[in-house]
Amino acid sequence: MDDILPSDLVALAEKVIQAHRERGTTISVAESCTGGLVAAALTEIPGSSAVLDRAFVSYSNDAKMEMLAVPSDLIETFGAVSIAVAWSMAQGALAHSKADLAVAITGIAGPEGGSELKPVGTVVFARARRKDLDDKEPAAELKKFDCKTRAEVRHQAAICALELLLPKPSNSA
Repeated sequence: MDDILPSDLVALAEKVIQAHRERGTTISVAESCTGGLVAAALTEIPGSSAVLDRAFVSYSNDAKMEMLAVPSDLIETFGAVSIAVAWSMAQGALAHSKADLAVAITGIAGPEGGSELKPVGTVVFARARRKDLDDKEPAAELKKFDCKTRAEVRHQAAICALELLLPKPSNSA
């Protein structure tokens, strides 16, 4: 067995690691519904320690508050699966790391836990860069994956998070 993860995740993680290695930038991830899947994909790549500063698996609301300093009022007002919480998670990942870029993922993988407003497959992503810390406008997006299983939701969410970790063409991170 060469990889323990799906080949598309590993291939994309390799692109992320290579791109940041070439730029000399570092990354951090704050994961909830993916439960460390993004970090696992990144660490499948030899030399990833030069790029991945750290990863936070903040599955519970308490973990989001304790590890990433997500304010409890954001969770109470908007819910854990919200742009406000994802953005706060990304900001917290930067604040508690030395990374240049952080991506956060929070969502409902199912099969339970969904609602009419936030059905299973609802996942929110946020991307924050250290050099933009003064920018208060959230760089976040809510997606609804039409997947049949929990594994499929988590897989699609991990792919999306890895894509967000790719440096933007005109920026350093």
